Amino acid sequence: MASVEFEGIEQVYDQRRVIHGIDLVIDGGSFCAITGPSACGKSSLLKLVAGMESPSVGQVLIGGQVPPDRSPAQRGIAMVLPGDSLFGHLSAGENIAFGVRAAARPAGEIDQRVRAVAGLLGIEPFLSRRVQNLSDDHRLRTSIARALAGEPKVCLFDDPLIGLDELLQAQLREEIRRLHRKLGITSIYATRDPIEAMALADQLVVMGAGWVAQSSTPMQVYDRPANTYVANFVGKPAMNMLRGVWLQGGVLIGDARVPVRRPVAAHDNQPVLLGIRPQHFSLSGASPLAARLSTLEFTGAQTTLQCVIADQPLTVVLKERVSFESGAIVRLTPEFDLLQVFDLATGDSLTG
Repeated sequence: MASVEFEGIEQVYDQRRVIHGIDLVIDGGSFCAITGPSACGKSSLLKLVAGMESPSVGQVLIGGQVPPDRSPAQRGIAMVLPGDSLFGHLSAGENIAFGVRAAARPAGEIDQRVRAVAGLLGIEPFLSRRVQNLSDDHRLRTSIARALAGEPKVCLFDDPLIGLDELLQAQLREEIRRLHRKLGITSIYATRDPIEAMALADQLVVMGAGWVAQSSTPMQVYDRPANTYVANFVGKPAMNMLRGVWLQGGVLIGDARVPVRRPVAAHDNQPVLLGIRPQHFSLSGASPLAARLSTLEFTGAQTTLQCVIADQPLTVVLKERVSFESGAIVRLTPEFDLLQVFDLATGDSLTG
């Protein structure tokens, strides 16, 4: 269970800086999910851990030490890559055995490891089948088994579920999480999907364009985003951002003042953004917060209202079934303990 540390990491490609001074610690045995948009540096960080690239500035520590300049397998690193990274001319079992065989292990040990990881992933009946004859599900399970067969210190996942259908993604997420709970291997998982990242992670790292916007538990990142970038990226639909003015312990939105029941480092008349998750509303006829309904969308488990308040768009997601005509005035009460306040100029959180 090796820890992974990034110390002052900068990375430059063709005189273009793609990683900007990242300091990050991933505890041994944890499951860290790194999420962010395309080209934000997620895969670059994985390549640095694997030793496929060297940082332009800074260093990566594995288990508290700078690893030797060797191949990923020799560094104790395994990788699960997106798409079909298996050898198509080999069977599933031969693919799984490939890395162990390259380490010159005895034949009996190779077979034992192959069958052990195949059993964990439920693919033992398919070991003799050629890769091209496997389903998407079994191909990915074979890739994970190949990574685990070498008994790595750290396992890296680079968006492995991309392109799979939603149901299969959900099934494989649970499988990956179950394996981590059982084996306890330090795992770093890069994905563009913040929902996938939250579902898997002990530690969630949200990246901007080459920088770490926030690193904490998934619940902390969701409930207490460090800035508007994180608030908008994590969670679907995105957090509502309402322009207003801080006044006497609340935010003035148009003619309505919304009290905030948390410490806020703002002064009266300071321009702010009030952040409210769409799911953090309830209907209340007595509420001073009145919005005009534009559209209503019923999707079975929830009802989504697209509204306008003080000439600003507002999205509301309700569990109950409601019916309103377009143009109706809807009175809403937010969950006051979960409100966020951000500096209008910098986007940084002002909420304690």
